[in-house]
Amino acid sequence: MLLGPSLPPSPSPSAGAVESATAAITDACGNDALCKQVFVWTQNQWLANSSYVIIIKPLRVIGIIVVAMLIRWLLHRAITRLTASTSRAAMPALLKPLKERVAETAEDAQYIPERRRQRAEAIGSVLRSFVSAVVFTMAALLLMGEFGFNLAPLLASAGIVGVALGFGAQSLVKDLIAGLFMLLEDQYGVGDTVDLGEAIGVVESVGLRITTVRDSRGVLWYIRNGEIVRVGNKSQGWAMVVIDIPIGFVNSEEAINVLKGAAIAIAEHPEHQTEFIEPPDVVGVEQLTVDGAVIRTIAKTTADSQATVQRELRRTLNEAMESSGLSGRIAASRMVPRSSVPPPWYTAPENSSPSIGEQPPGGAA
Repeated sequence: MLLGPSLPPSPSPSAGAVESATAAITDACGNDALCKQVFVWTQNQWLANSSYVIIIKPLRVIGIIVVAMLIRWLLHRAITRLTASTSRAAMPALLKPLKERVAETAEDAQYIPERRRQRAEAIGSVLRSFVSAVVFTMAALLLMGEFGFNLAPLLASAGIVGVALGFGAQSLVKDLIAGLFMLLEDQYGVGDTVDLGEAIGVVESVGLRITTVRDSRGVLWYIRNGEIVRVGNKSQGWAMVVIDIPIGFVNSEEAINVLKGAAIAIAEHPEHQTEFIEPPDVVGVEQLTVDGAVIRTIAKTTADSQATVQRELRRTLNEAMESSGLSGRIAASRMVPRSSVPPPWYTAPENSSPSIGEQPPGGAA
């Protein structure tokens, strides 16, 4: 069979051409593998030399930002899970290591999960802000390092500024630390009636630096947390109602029985039954005065119902004393009997001069 003319063999690169190309790549990129690969792809020396700035550095910047956002999200999620409770009556995990200030008996009678939830959310908000500040600060420093900033002078300057601010803003730091511990220890919250020294009233807002209190006259007090030396909380847990009733010189046992029956009746009333933590008790004679004995009645109530129970208990005890007839006997025992005949030393009118027998004792005219 006939064969056609044979094709000439394809030219193969010579060893010299390969060595020259390799030398050119080495001269352009040195030992940078990425630069060599980009030079092979593009045959452009500028793109090859700029491959680190165009490809690697943007990827590193994006990676730092993504990792910072991921770490912040994970930490925020963990804090949120700690501050959230699985049920309405459950204790948030963030507060479990902290000591509770409410006694078990009062907690069983008046359990307020809403207060714990608000407390945990306030602490969680502070922790989330702190985590965000730390994570973003570290990410900013890493980004500045990627862009070629010298961080050593910056860190030294930041240290000096921090020391200066620490000395110049001691009161601010004190207020912030005091506010944080106030939240951790649950000293008071919004809606509590507190005694902070000069300011006594209802707490309207609580912050890390300032606490605002509205007193009984409507004055709004702004108090720095670092200046609060003592706190008297009248709305935490339970409250005690103490009522002293003077009974004069009537029989104390009879008065105690009347008061005890009235106190137990109001505690068993459906409208006030949930306001009492323990049944009221008439403890007996508290003191003796020139006007007679004083009987004390006490009642352990919820903090929110203290004023209501105190007023209602006073009214009920007063009505019980009147209905039993003791009030009239008390009033009669306090009256001093007087004679209808004037005493001999009674001063006569101006126009008449008293006789010898009408002069007061001691012979004084």
